[in-house]
Amino acid sequence: MQDEITHLKAELQTAIAAVETLEALETLRVGALGKKGRVSELMRGLGRMSPEERRTAGPALNGLKEDVAEAIAARRLTLEDAALDKRLADEAIDVSLPVRERAEGSLHPISQVMDEVAEIFAALGFDIAEGPDLETDFYNFTALNIPEEHPARQMHDTFYLHPDADGHRKVLRTHTSPVQIRTMERVQPPIRVIAPGRTFRSDSDATHTPMFHQVEGLAIDTDIHLGHLKGTLEAFLKAFFEISSVTLRFRPSYFPFTEPSMEVDVQCSFEGGTVKIGDGNDWLEVLGSGVVNRKVLEACGLDPDTYQGWAFGCGIDRLAMLKYGMNDLRAFFDADLRWLKHYGFKALAAPTWAAGLSD
Repeated sequence: MQDEITHLKAELQTAIAAVETLEALETLRVGALGKKGRVSELMRGLGRMSPEERRTAGPALNGLKEDVAEAIAARRLTLEDAALDKRLADEAIDVSLPVRERAEGSLHPISQVMDEVAEIFAALGFDIAEGPDLETDFYNFTALNIPEEHPARQMHDTFYLHPDADGHRKVLRTHTSPVQIRTMERVQPPIRVIAPGRTFRSDSDATHTPMFHQVEGLAIDTDIHLGHLKGTLEAFLKAFFEISSVTLRFRPSYFPFTEPSMEVDVQCSFEGGTVKIGDGNDWLEVLGSGVVNRKVLEACGLDPDTYQGWAFGCGIDRLAMLKYGMNDLRAFFDADLRWLKHYGFKALAAPTWAAGLSD
């Protein structure tokens, strides 16, 4: 019996070492240790032995079973490691390979227009200011002289968060005007900034989306007037639409944070179903503007008898639609690669006022 056990152990260990696949190893395991396996058959023979024979054969068979099981487990680990190494080698990517001759990526029109606007106002001496998307009631409404009963504060127009432990509700900013408040609190005049960024309102159709982009401008000084505003907007619109001249019309309007307030129209033509800025006998509203309200200056800690200024704001998405002929604002956020390939811009072609904004 001892010779049979020794011979079977050597035979199985040789077979285990020669196995090349996990499937073959499992077949060998079943043939050795399964219910009808060779080791199991020997174990069943213990019942036919005398007590003296079992006293010797039992420990030997148990040792055989344990040795074979350990050899199979060790071989399985070796084969699994080899299989993982092969898979990693097969799926490896050579990052040192050259890129494709034609780059697939393109710049979204919103990013392009924001870069164009920033380039123009940087040349006019304006800095770029930023602020959080999630605002407090003070910065988004109160400091901007927006009264409690104003429709903009209502739930159907504005996205509110749940109240915090103190009962205050944060709001997704409805305009980038809070950035102006934060700037006036932090910076001593003179101030020249634009504030581009995302804004949020509960609205959705061909010309409105719940999330959109705005750029607002602010100028504060001791001797600033509406002539400076008019000249700044004319320079901006001429540069942005890349035309030699532009005619503006200022219409009285109302915004809580400016007094007086004005809507700004630009002369244009709608002939042929397209908008052409700078020509024609039609008018198109492009932005809102006005003189900064005394109450806004006071809320920011500035003396309205010493400082005055003006502000303006317009939709970046709307500017993109006007300049590049897009007719549905919702397509900006559909993540359709076909649309982006049609309207997208070269990622590395940074706009400059001197070399051209949209080349």
